[in-house]
Amino acid sequence: QVQLVESGGGLVQAGGSLRLSCAASGSTFSFNAMGWYRQVPGKQRELVATISSGGSTNYADSVKGRFTISRDNAKNTVDLQMNSLKPEDTAVYYCNGVKALRNGRLDYWGQGTQVTVSS
Repeated sequence: QVQLVESGGGLVQAGGSLRLSCAASGSTFSFNAMGWYRQVPGKQRELVATISSGGSTNYADSVKGRFTISRDNAKNTVDLQMNSLKPEDTAVYYCNGVKALRNGRLDYWGQGTQVTVSS
């Protein structure tokens, strides 16, 4: 059974940095894409950043220039370096892995890690 396990969340002051890490276990394949999403209570989960197996990245406008996503395909891990954090970055951050199927995709999710940015 494939599991994604996040680590690195916590409490930080505005302007500070955090690094989130996500490791996949139980997988016999490499994810086609990996990424990070976040969610605050009462709102939909939103994309933060994604990275393909080839290294192409995509960022939400709100984090461009502040966050950097990276992955290690051999280890099936994905990291998110978050700099210049703002209170509005406070959310539960979820790791995501995507396996492409012939007729669609299969998404795997971590359990989430809390990031709190104080003003």
